Amino acid sequence: MNKKLWITLGLIIALPLGYLGYVIYNFEYETQRLIDYKPHLTTEVYDRNGDKIANLFNNEHRYYVSFENIPPRLVEALVAIEDTDFFEHHGVNPDAIFRAIIKDVSAGKLKEGASTITQQLVKNALLTRDKKFSRKFKELLYAIRIEQQLSKEQILERYFNEIYLGHGYYGIKTAADGYFHKPLKELTLKEMAMLVALPKGPNFYAPTKNYELNIGRANRIIARMLQLGWIDQATYDKATQERPYVFNDTLTRNSGPYIIDEVMRQLGDAFPDIRSGGYKIYTTIDMKLQEAGYKALLAGRNDILSRAEESGALDENMKTQLNGGLMSMDPYSGEILAMVGGYDYAVSPYNRVTQAKRQPGSAFKPFIYQVALDNGMSPATLVPDVARIYTYKGDDGEEKAWKPRNYKNEYKGMVTIRDALTYSRNLATINMVSDMGFRKVVNGLHQFGIVEDLPENLSLVLGTISLTPHDLAKYYTMFAGAGVQTNPILIRRVITPKGETFQYENTHRQVDSREQIYKMTSILQDVVAFGTGTEARVYGVEIAGKTGTTNKNIDAWFIGYSPTIETVVWYGNDNNTPMRKNETGGRAAGSVFRYFMEDVFRIYPKTKRYFDRPLSSPTGNRLNSVDSEGNETQTSPEEATPNPAIESVVPTTEAPTL
Repeated sequence: MNKKLWITLGLIIALPLGYLGYVIYNFEYETQRLIDYKPHLTTEVYDRNGDKIANLFNNEHRYYVSFENIPPRLVEALVAIEDTDFFEHHGVNPDAIFRAIIKDVSAGKLKEGASTITQQLVKNALLTRDKKFSRKFKELLYAIRIEQQLSKEQILERYFNEIYLGHGYYGIKTAADGYFHKPLKELTLKEMAMLVALPKGPNFYAPTKNYELNIGRANRIIARMLQLGWIDQATYDKATQERPYVFNDTLTRNSGPYIIDEVMRQLGDAFPDIRSGGYKIYTTIDMKLQEAGYKALLAGRNDILSRAEESGALDENMKTQLNGGLMSMDPYSGEILAMVGGYDYAVSPYNRVTQAKRQPGSAFKPFIYQVALDNGMSPATLVPDVARIYTYKGDDGEEKAWKPRNYKNEYKGMVTIRDALTYSRNLATINMVSDMGFRKVVNGLHQFGIVEDLPENLSLVLGTISLTPHDLAKYYTMFAGAGVQTNPILIRRVITPKGETFQYENTHRQVDSREQIYKMTSILQDVVAFGTGTEARVYGVEIAGKTGTTNKNIDAWFIGYSPTIETVVWYGNDNNTPMRKNETGGRAAGSVFRYFMEDVFRIYPKTKRYFDRPLSSPTGNRLNSVDSEGNETQTSPEEATPNPAIESVVPTTEAPTL
């Protein structure tokens, strides 16, 4: 035998052995992925009422279900149509393979599959879909190995969670939720058959694409179950006549995109696999109020554009740049009920509630006046509403003059603190702070937790600090929460697939006494009753709040609160260009606050409507109030706050200053 013949013979023997060695080398590694099965799972985000907000996933949208929670009928339907001998064979069906080989040899290619459920699982999870003999050979080996390592129940559990069922749904639980909006245990036999019909051709038989084809195959599955004696004739007749409704949802079902972005931002570091870890995230959001917030914010934007169009001032800049934000919360718990970062997420995903730092203008004044009240003044204290010139050194070292003014350049002389804040009089505020001492005011703000980037000049009292609506709402909880400042929270808890729970607690800080804060609340009620915030009035509900409008009408704010709910609204152009002069905080934002709060009380009519009253006299008389259930109660002397010094306030017809 010559040398070439030996080499040829050696190759003939070595190549198959080498390929077999390669298969064996990869055998354990590949099959281990199914034995130690850890698929990527969809994270679900819910609101406070358990309603779905969105699904979070990367490439595969999948919910997991254990075998114990898979209905037996579903197993029967699958076995009936895909692998009747599943519980008898050991991964492969020799008789079916023999029949398939004859057909494949006759055709000269792989035509007949004869795959068992185990082989289908292997093909979907571990191999390609190429119709090659080498792939089929690996499929057989892997299936036998899987059957040696896993029980039939474990194989079915992996199959039902791994299989692709069309429309982007991976796994039977995902498909049941997506197509029928049902948990598995509530599926009818027909719906089960419609799902079991899908593995043969998930895109071809998808009921959202080809409903009749899916129904036809489902009926054949039910007929097969009847033939096997697994159902009776009556069950067959009922199931085949049924025509279930099929939903055609998006995979994410994201009804709160600004919420979801903020959830991702807050949890991303703690849960880096948030899109594949299968978590359940429960937020503080109320989707009914979230939808009301979207509606109110959009209505307010449309109102602003309509007024501009009527005056002939509507331009392209306003059309493209005008936006807003709304956030509502429970000031006592800090739980955010609604957070709308813009009028349309598809136009701009930028969250103006948490990301846009803007000047609050006069909406910042209540903090200044609270410092004054805490330093011995009362709502009846008189302050000068007169023009003054303040000198200061500029950046170039030269002395400069600052002459602040009121909204319409009118001066009232001496006014009470109540009037100064009710009508948002700039000069009275500046003069009061100047007489008190600027440093005393700054120290007071620090006690309230307001420390970031405070301007070191009197412009601070006019709200030249930069804050997000989220930040301003946080600070306002000291007013809405009766002296307790509460950090806003969005997430209540996170539950892992293993059932481990991460609970998120809030932080509270007493920054002032209830007695002192009530004085401010009584003034802010006047702001809404007949001051700059009349657009925010809600019929039958006591509202306290403050408007804010910055120079040249760049920003328009309203932030207010009822006895149990606090809401902030902001409007402005994203590029910081001015809005129209008439778009003030009261007009642009106050009306939206009203729209939203009216919806709140329509949706939840038993929400508390009246602030607890203080003692009317030192004799201990009690005044009635209404609790959160709408029941009339009485405030005890221990719980009540002393009556602040209240002077008479005369409504005015003048254009209010902001």
